[in-house]
Amino acid sequence: MTKYAWILFLASAFLAFAAVAAEAANPKVLMKTTKGDITIELYADKAPITVKNFLAYTDAKFYDATIFHRVIKGFMVQGGGYTADLTEKPSKPAIKNEAGNGLKNLRGTLAMARTSDVDSATNQFFINLVDNAFLDHRDNTPGGFGYCVFGMVTSGMEAVDAIAAVPTGVSHGMGDVPREAVTILSVRRL
Repeated sequence: MTKYAWILFLASAFLAFAAVAAEAANPKVLMKTTKGDITIELYADKAPITVKNFLAYTDAKFYDATIFHRVIKGFMVQGGGYTADLTEKPSKPAIKNEAGNGLKNLRGTLAMARTSDVDSATNQFFINLVDNAFLDHRDNTPGGFGYCVFGMVTSGMEAVDAIAAVPTGVSHGMGDVPREAVTILSVRRL
């Protein structure tokens, strides 16, 4: 093997190793819903606490048979916390908000839902239907600690858009609830 062939071989081996390492660092999940399948890459490199939390719920099959309980066309679809009869599932303790990770609430990103308490996210998440810059972390501004983006839909946005298109109303004192239950059948690691 010539000197240049050897260098080329080593460079290609390094790139292959780097690609495998990047894939391992950012796991993917398959979310099966009654509106279609959604594949999501999780950004463990940017939001390690949040991804670990989401994967713990995933591995426990917590999300199976939950619904998208809040759907706002032109904004987001939220799920992961309620059953079809709008019974809230018990959650684990809240996690630290990692919204300052540099990721933005762009169309197709997965982010953690929370209350007005910055560090209150548990099991509920949402998928942004449009770019929602007002949800992003802003340094040194009142209320600037936004909503933590921790993943991106890599395939299945047509299913997300189908969820967004369902008619909604008020149910059990909650607004924007789909009139037809949109169920998360399962979430599994790929």
